[in-house]
Amino acid sequence: MNRLRQPRTIALVGKYHSPEIAESLRRLAEYLHERGVSVFVERETAEHIGKLVDLSRWVTCGFNDIGAHADVAIVLGGDGTMLNAARRLARYCVPLVGVNQGRLGFMTDIARQDMLSCMDDLLDGRFLRENRMLLAAEVIRDGKELATNMALNDVVIDKGAIGRMIEFELFIDGEFIYNLRSDGLIVSTPTGSTAYSLSAGGPILHPTLTGIALVPLCPHALTNRPVIVNDNADIELRVTHADDPRVHFDGQLTLDLQTGDSVRLRRSEHTICFLHPPGYSYFAMLRQKLQWSERPKG
Repeated sequence: MNRLRQPRTIALVGKYHSPEIAESLRRLAEYLHERGVSVFVERETAEHIGKLVDLSRWVTCGFNDIGAHADVAIVLGGDGTMLNAARRLARYCVPLVGVNQGRLGFMTDIARQDMLSCMDDLLDGRFLRENRMLLAAEVIRDGKELATNMALNDVVIDKGAIGRMIEFELFIDGEFIYNLRSDGLIVSTPTGSTAYSLSAGGPILHPTLTGIALVPLCPHALTNRPVIVNDNADIELRVTHADDPRVHFDGQLTLDLQTGDSVRLRRSEHTICFLHPPGYSYFAMLRQKLQWSERPKG
């Protein structure tokens, strides 16, 4: 990890409809302003949170302007808020800082009560940079591109609301790998390995690794196990039979699929940069969030 240069313009992005986050965002904006920092508030954040606290003193703008002008974006919320901001800002190379206002917070590693005390380290350039890979996805129907998207955590193809299994073929670098009958398949980045993939029995991948995890959801054949492939792999999933198939990007964006559709995945040309406070440790975070240091009871 290398250090961040001193930021002079900081954008604030918050989870909507939360009095606690509204107050935290107001306090943070005032503190940064007092330190001589130019403060932007993301437009949708301001529209929602501005109903709870007065944000009229700050410049409001969209993600495009944040990407063009901000040195850093501070995200107040949980991992879901961070995922949305990451997808929106990845193409602009704006580093992200996470203030955890949610529950687990694998990506938002500053506790709310430590927010202001950590800002001195951020403004003095003592935060450390860590780059994370994203997935680039395209959906193909009848040989034509139907949609494209990015995902920081995962891309999931599943059977949808109907109870029957989905069937699809998996290809890697053009080579046929297997037919899978299951509830779906998670294609996860190292960042996403502690999300849905972990719940489905996938491995935890350190975020500095360059790999992609393929984790079946309730496979019909128990021999279909999680597989990790190189991040240079071209992955294709062809839906061969399904009643209500869908593809999900980071669990936030969903697209309905049809039998015959293909979802093609590869490592995105963009990365996202997370900024961590001095002393940050990925394994210390896992010990805390996953309660690895707890002694067995009884």
